[in-house]
Amino acid sequence: MKRKTIIRTAVAVALAAAVASVAACKREEAIAREPVAPRVQVERITFQPSETARTFVGVVQPRYETDLGFRVAGKVVERRLDVGQRVRKGDLIARLDPTDLRLQVESAEAELAAAASSHAQASADERRYAGLKANGFAALADYDRRKSTRDEAEGRLKRARRSLELARNQLEYGELHADADGVVTAVLVEAGQVVQTGQAVVRVARAAEREALVALPETWLADAPDATATVRLWSQEVRPYAATLRELSPQADPATRTYAARFRIHDAGEEAAFGMTATVTLTRHEQVAAAQVPLAAILNRGAGPLVYLVDPDTETLVARPVTVATFGSRTAAVTDGLADGDTIVTLGVQKLEAGRKVRPLPIR
Repeated sequence: MKRKTIIRTAVAVALAAAVASVAACKREEAIAREPVAPRVQVERITFQPSETARTFVGVVQPRYETDLGFRVAGKVVERRLDVGQRVRKGDLIARLDPTDLRLQVESAEAELAAAASSHAQASADERRYAGLKANGFAALADYDRRKSTRDEAEGRLKRARRSLELARNQLEYGELHADADGVVTAVLVEAGQVVQTGQAVVRVARAAEREALVALPETWLADAPDATATVRLWSQEVRPYAATLRELSPQADPATRTYAARFRIHDAGEEAAFGMTATVTLTRHEQVAAAQVPLAAILNRGAGPLVYLVDPDTETLVARPVTVATFGSRTAAVTDGLADGDTIVTLGVQKLEAGRKVRPLPIR
């Protein structure tokens, strides 16, 4: 009996040891299966007063682009300019056949000469009858007829002079001259073509004033008139130009739902060629407290932008929705959702989930 008791005790001890060993192995396996808290790069948030700014892509265009045409009809015999050529005020652009116009001038000159002769004869008759009437040798009715004839001749003389002036003007209108410095952007007729009065011959963009045409979203519609605008050309981004809003469309484009805005570019010369691409930056005047957050820290899964905060007590992630005022090339201006001193994850946020424990790297 004593031997059996000893054997049973030994077996029980062996079984207990085996159970303890199995439990220890399971604990080690469970510990091995637990994910290791990843290390994350973090940054401490600081809010500072800053101006809200946004950039828009635009195109340099002339303020005035005019279709020039003859003020008389005729056949074009010469066109001197082509598309892209620069013109100065007074330069000859095109010329009409002057034959008919010169004939009109000669006809008006002949009419004037005839009217002047008739006026001289009628004036002499009126003076002669005035003397006869004063001496009692002419009836008052005869004098009145001579005076009426003289008045009619005077009216015809004035009309002939005006007709001659008009004919000479039309002869001058047979030459089309530039009315301002600019660049020819379109040629609409060729030599040999018969044109009507006012028909466009060339299109000239004036070089005096240049503008940047941009499309503004509705969020900037109210702030655009008071915002400070600057323009930079893509061909030379170093030099900024001051700009002023000149025109803002009152109706949105039906396709893009944006509003066309024209900003006058100050002190822009020939380097701002028409058609160049420009960047228009609008800055609101009011000061807004914003935190500059790296773009890599912002995550948007369809419900709006958010960032991951690191809880300082538990070192777990907390998803926090934020309000982004503007996006820059490297950072975004966050105006709401965070507070001074918050610690956020700045890299690899697309692989993280809220509630996960992390190991923040030391902040530099």
